[in-house]
Amino acid sequence: MHIHWFPGHMTKAQRMIREQLKLIDVVIELLDARIPLSSANPVIAELVEGKPKVVALNKSDLAETAQTAEWIRHFRSQGFTTVALDSSTGKGTKELVNKVEQEAAEKLAKLTAKGIKGRAVRAMILGIPNVGKSSLINRLIGTATAKTGDKPGVTRGQQWLKVGKNLELLDTPGVLWPRMDDQEVAFKLAVTGAIKDDIYDMEKVILDLLRILNTDYRERLCERYKVTPEQLPDDVEELLALIGAKRGCLRSGGVVDYEKARRIILTDFRSGKLGQFTLDRPAQL
Repeated sequence: MHIHWFPGHMTKAQRMIREQLKLIDVVIELLDARIPLSSANPVIAELVEGKPKVVALNKSDLAETAQTAEWIRHFRSQGFTTVALDSSTGKGTKELVNKVEQEAAEKLAKLTAKGIKGRAVRAMILGIPNVGKSSLINRLIGTATAKTGDKPGVTRGQQWLKVGKNLELLDTPGVLWPRMDDQEVAFKLAVTGAIKDDIYDMEKVILDLLRILNTDYRERLCERYKVTPEQLPDDVEELLALIGAKRGCLRSGGVVDYEKARRIILTDFRSGKLGQFTLDRPAQL
């Protein structure tokens, strides 16, 4: 697939993060629970090394519950405080705030000993584009202050936001790493929406996705697209044509509109209509 994408504003974002880290007590690294490994930006790990960190697995409603539990155990075994989130409903946000405050307790105690009392915990939320940072902030502060969207790169600049009396959040733009040499990682970032749809080969991505679904999740294809197991072809291009026909993606003369069919499949996958998926498995480590 050969996806390589690193817009200029990503370099600027890294510089902004470096400048602001000295003000931060705790870093919140927001990962996509469907791809906890692939969405963990190694650049972020380097930037925040030595800072207290809470790992937050967002979009857990779209991930397989048992696998999320495995990932939480994995990250905790690595020494990271970890929580599962669904920022669209707010599930897990209270636990996140509590964990952040716990991580900052030691530093605040030192400040108190120096006579600095009552300062709020200062946290920075970091993550790749479209992982749900703005949605999480909006849920935490209870209002749509941070601009959100369903496309990577909507958030711009930085803003401090107050969460209750004891926490201040610094929002930052999403940060991708300069090179994605692992094309399996690139596929997972593309199919989950971390990379803009117009910069990769969607035909290749959807065929790869269908290959995974047809191998491991055939019953979900049958349920969603109203077909029997016997009707599912082994060839993924034939499968794409079948789904397109079933969903009415037809042009004049009964010709399948493949682009429309690909969009439907991608939307169904990202929205959870095909069920819960975890594409990264702790057992792979």
